[in-house]
Amino acid sequence: MNSSIDPLILGEAADWLVQLQSGAATEADHRAIQLWRNRSPQHAQAWQRAEALLGDLRAVPGNLASDTFQRLNASKRVGRRQALHRLGLFLLAGPVLWTAYRELPWQQWSADQRTAIGEQKNLTLPDGTQLLLNTGTALNIVFTAQERRIKLLEGEVLISTAKDPARTFIVETRHGTARALGTRFSVRIDEQHSHVAVTEGAVEMLPARSSQGLILRAGEQSVFSRDITAQAQPLDAAALTWEHGMLLARNMRLDDLLSELGRYRPGVLRCHDDIAGLAVSGAFPLKDTDASLRLLQDTLPIRVSSLTRYWVAIEPR
Repeated sequence: MNSSIDPLILGEAADWLVQLQSGAATEADHRAIQLWRNRSPQHAQAWQRAEALLGDLRAVPGNLASDTFQRLNASKRVGRRQALHRLGLFLLAGPVLWTAYRELPWQQWSADQRTAIGEQKNLTLPDGTQLLLNTGTALNIVFTAQERRIKLLEGEVLISTAKDPARTFIVETRHGTARALGTRFSVRIDEQHSHVAVTEGAVEMLPARSSQGLILRAGEQSVFSRDITAQAQPLDAAALTWEHGMLLARNMRLDDLLSELGRYRPGVLRCHDDIAGLAVSGAFPLKDTDASLRLLQDTLPIRVSSLTRYWVAIEPR
């Protein structure tokens, strides 16, 4: 994080941003903003952050951005000074988002099955296989006379396969495949890897660009990319607690925990660099992430600041 910008300048940038988005900005205001941003490199950088913040707000649902700035500008309805202070803190935190509102590509929107952010869904396939789709998941189901295939496009799925000796069961991701060998297992994908955790039976992982796979046994987990598989590791007991609507943390970094919570809530969730490394232990509800944030605030030296439910920053207290 670049912290060289004077907080007072960031506060002025926040004030100008609210004025610009209020709907009442005049030509004179626009000229004044231009003069203000040209006063120094710090002023120019502060305005760049303000514009980045505006772009991020426009990524959240509906008219939330315009509604937020209207509330900030209405001094009778909110404390303008306090609201501007919060907006300045968002600028101070820098432009990188911990978790931004996600618009899935058309392949995910047109998937056979999908879940929204924060939603989980149980499915029974025609062969009796049980699926539990986690938050933000999209998949296609392709059953033929030779095989049963799940194409996982996004997110995470927990699978309890039904017995069918005549047809293999395969989960395909952008990184390769995971072939079930009579099992209960989960597959989760991110940009770089597919994550596999096995609780019963075994699963063979095979990267898309390799002929060398790895068989995971019950009680093991691993990851694979398009080129390689990682060594098997003992199954983390917390890996599948999402099945029961909980996130279990054991000395987890605060920024990692917030990244996980962010998967279950729409909007923007940011973490200040100064508290990112705080160690967190506990059980946090995934179906009520606001309650999880309150629990963090009650037990750690942090403060939860929000412009709306869709725009939240975690800051030092």
